[in-house]
Amino acid sequence: MNNQIQKLLAALLLVHGVSQAADIKPGAAAPNCKLALLDGSAAKDLAQFKGKVVYVDFWASWCGPCAQSFPFMNKLQGDLKPKGLEIVGVNLDEEPGEANAFLAKTPARFTVMADASGQCPQEFGVKAMPSSYLIDRKGVVRQVHLGFKPSEASQLREQVQSLLDEK
Repeated sequence: MNNQIQKLLAALLLVHGVSQAADIKPGAAAPNCKLALLDGSAAKDLAQFKGKVVYVDFWASWCGPCAQSFPFMNKLQGDLKPKGLEIVGVNLDEEPGEANAFLAKTPARFTVMADASGQCPQEFGVKAMPSSYLIDRKGVVRQVHLGFKPSEASQLREQVQSLLDEK
């Protein structure tokens, strides 16, 4: 696992420090990444969710705060999906088996996709694990959250609810 962490951190540093990776900030259009569903179903892209409020969360099996964020995202999805929320978890593990083992222990009640290639996190400019992007109904990034702390859950929920209330 340490080797994987080192690889991912090296890749993130390379993306952030050397390449021309985007650094998505609030007000920018969300990238339209093409992602594979973790269950092996056909690939989809993020544009399919336009018209909904989308909470995109980049995570990995080795990430402790990611495991803490799943119960929060499950509750949020359950409570607010009928109002137009769609949570998309984007797994960044190189081996799908590692993600599946994580999900066996920490189930997701939201859409889980995968991007082992690293293209989507590069387009978003992911700098931490987890990294979450709150996207409005028009496809504009409105909030960026690096990491996850349970103490921030109510603030995140309020931000989601605020976007859902917008017409």
